[in-house]
Amino acid sequence: MTDTQLKAQAKAKTSTTGTRTMGQVQALNEALDIALAADPSVFLLGEDIQEPNGGGFGVHKGLGNKYGTTRVRHTPISEQAIMGAAVGAAISGMRPVAEIMLMNFVHVCADQLINHAAKLRYMSGGRTPVPLAVRTATGTGGGFGAQHSDMLEAQLVHAAGLKVVVPSNPADAKGLLLSCIFDDDPCVFVEMSQLYFAGKGDVPEGDYRVPLGKARIARSGRDVTLLTYGRQVGDCLTVAETLAADGIDVEVVDLRTLNPLDTDAVLGSVAKTKRAVVVHEAVRRNGFGAELAATIQEELFGELAGPVLRVTAPDTPVPYAKSLEDAFLPGPVRIEAAVRRLTKS
Repeated sequence: MTDTQLKAQAKAKTSTTGTRTMGQVQALNEALDIALAADPSVFLLGEDIQEPNGGGFGVHKGLGNKYGTTRVRHTPISEQAIMGAAVGAAISGMRPVAEIMLMNFVHVCADQLINHAAKLRYMSGGRTPVPLAVRTATGTGGGFGAQHSDMLEAQLVHAAGLKVVVPSNPADAKGLLLSCIFDDDPCVFVEMSQLYFAGKGDVPEGDYRVPLGKARIARSGRDVTLLTYGRQVGDCLTVAETLAADGIDVEVVDLRTLNPLDTDAVLGSVAKTKRAVVVHEAVRRNGFGAELAATIQEELFGELAGPVLRVTAPDTPVPYAKSLEDAFLPGPVRIEAAVRRLTKS
């Protein structure tokens, strides 16, 4: 791990008294509540996040009443205003948590995020940390249409200086968000909207942190590695259980953090299984899967039993019709077909 990752891991702490079962919305809400209570420099800003709605997906519910309008700031419908204010606050010593309601609208404030937040520490010789957490939601399957559903994680990872996080379950959502809020670099925290109400899980109580830059082996296996993150972790685990009945032992690696990437975990898993399939919801061309495939083939080419395959969305805008949305997603059927193809080689 890099020095930055090691420092983040050293700072990560856990102060829990047990676990409770909750969904992702509640887990995120709890993380924000803990951060606001722990540090007066933390504040939230975004569109419609005050009561009664608590944001477009209700993640901020109750926080406005508890902490008031100074700590939970309702903003105009202007992503540029949200991000500009957040960057200014961060370099002034605050820890803003800015919500860009939908990921497509990150493009609207890309200058403040990519040219300012991501670059200031470097351009100041390390003297200007930017402790900014940017929460944004996206995902196909809710009928939100082409302008509200894109996964743009590859664009963000390409911006040097940004940390990019994509949780797959409520426990990680809470622990990773707290790590992002208390990190001294700008972090983009991507919430896949279909996971908000997809199911519940056991979440540690109290101040619980998951270190940035550390992947999770969601399922151990010996025959092929599925590399994924976010919503597709669940699909990959489903496929792994199906294939186990046919004697194909699948390892599932939940990356959790795309930048910094846990390269050791990726290469360690693929070195063991000799085969890799990358799965993500973003379109195929220039997606994050291409970076993973290139890294694996550069480092492990002589050890691979077959090519690194990618299962992704097609290179089209996200459709609106339910039947087309279902076909657009890289679901279990296509994941299973890729694994079967690779294990025959």
